Amino acid sequence: MRLNEVQYQDGKPIDGYGPGFFRIGGEVFEGPVLTLCVGTLAWGGLANTQSILAHQDAIDVVFVGTGAEITHLPEDFRDTLEAAGLGVEVMAAPAACRTYNVLLSEGRRIAAALIPVT
Repeated sequence: MRLNEVQYQDGKPIDGYGPGFFRIGGEVFEGPVLTLCVGTLAWGGLANTQSILAHQDAIDVVFVGTGAEITHLPEDFRDTLEAAGLGVEVMAAPAACRTYNVLLSEGRRIAAALIPVT
């Protein structure tokens, strides 16, 4: 079997997660985060679309990780992002982390808005 190291050209991969935190590009972030090609920042959770919309020109799809379990998004949250032309995919945070890393390695224009597992 031949293994190749994944190269990330834009953005930093999600290295790990645990109760209340994410490790992205080797740096630990506490609480909800938004990560995309321009960096990672604290995110106010499902009540905050503004930080996502501030970067809408750099992304096509947002993966929303809703913690340990998948939950429904508030209707206004999804509607606001979709009205701005962004795709919204909701999943549990572990699945969102994995999906983000795969598409990031392909050079896709993506973001992950993540609520940590507890």
